[in-house]
Amino acid sequence: MNDAEFTRLTAAAERCRMSNAAFLAYAVDKAARDLTRTAAEIATEREVLDEIFAARRHLGRIHGLFNQVAKALNSGADAPELDAAAQAVRRAAHRMEDAAEALRAHRDGGAPK
Repeated sequence: MNDAEFTRLTAAAERCRMSNAAFLAYAVDKAARDLTRTAAEIATEREVLDEIFAARRHLGRIHGLFNQVAKALNSGADAPELDAAAQAVRRAAHRMEDAAEALRAHRDGGAPK
């Protein structure tokens, strides 16, 4: 548990007038009683993480493409694919930002901005 998670736990326990241990025991019991919902919450986070890793792989491929374009330009060649490569980078960066924001919002219990 990181510091932010511990702070949220402590604040939630205090609001419910419970100790951290009692609040955790209650939360675990509640999660265990509704495994369909619990599994859905976990699956959502995994899907977001999968999207972040897919975007990371996509950016790696684009990095290779930009290296090829740079090599061609340095050799005096024309690079008609440069605009397409730049657009692909923008799309991948937006996917990464969206996925990271969705994960952050999910962990904070809210909706993405």
